[in-house]
Amino acid sequence: MEKIIIDAGHGGSDPGTVYNGRLEKNDNLRLALAVGNILSDHGVDVSYTRTTDVYHSPYEKAMIGNNSNADLFISIHRNAAQKPNTGTGIETLVYADKGIAGQLARNVNRELETTGFQNRGVIERPELTVLNRTVMPAILIEAGFLNNDSDNQRFDANLNQIAKAIADGILATLGSEPSKPEKIYRVQVGAYKNKDYANRLADRLKSDGFSAFVAYRDGYYRVQAGAFTNLDNAVNMERQLRRAGYDTFITS
Repeated sequence: MEKIIIDAGHGGSDPGTVYNGRLEKNDNLRLALAVGNILSDHGVDVSYTRTTDVYHSPYEKAMIGNNSNADLFISIHRNAAQKPNTGTGIETLVYADKGIAGQLARNVNRELETTGFQNRGVIERPELTVLNRTVMPAILIEAGFLNNDSDNQRFDANLNQIAKAIADGILATLGSEPSKPEKIYRVQVGAYKNKDYANRLADRLKSDGFSAFVAYRDGYYRVQAGAFTNLDNAVNMERQLRRAGYDTFITS
């Protein structure tokens, strides 16, 4: 299973760009979580550098990414021009425009362009810490200009479509089909705010011979077993888990 780490830019004491009371850090987090949910629905293992309004330095974010053993690092930001309403569109930054990172950046830009944003292209920014200190291919997405009223209107009206476009660009790079996912049934065994608790339960399930994984969604680390397109198969798995002493329910 591919693993992606998503970085919501800025956070905590660092608001990023501020425009008419609008804080970039909040937009970044909204979009990051939306992208992560879509990728999780496609079976991608997703983790985050932050899921709340906290501050980590760019170096700390890069180290969080490196320690996650993720395959790709996706940092989400909003752009800004020196004068309001003079810059518009999306662009994606890379350490160097080559290899997987370059292809990923072009795939994301192509998909974002379908949401109505001007495509400003792929830009090399080797001085950025989250691009030059990460050990996996990394990109930084500028999802429209925060100090452009039209870009903000498009961002707010089409947040889900923008998130889907980014996810589709990532899935295309991973070699997956970015179409609407088939309905998958999973058996959930637990949900925790603490990731360590979730990992312990997943390890226990695996030691008992069950296929288990942890998926982060809506503020909880959810411990789930199996992934089935047939509901009857999920019901059978639930019965096995209950006989083994686990409390369960089926989710999709």
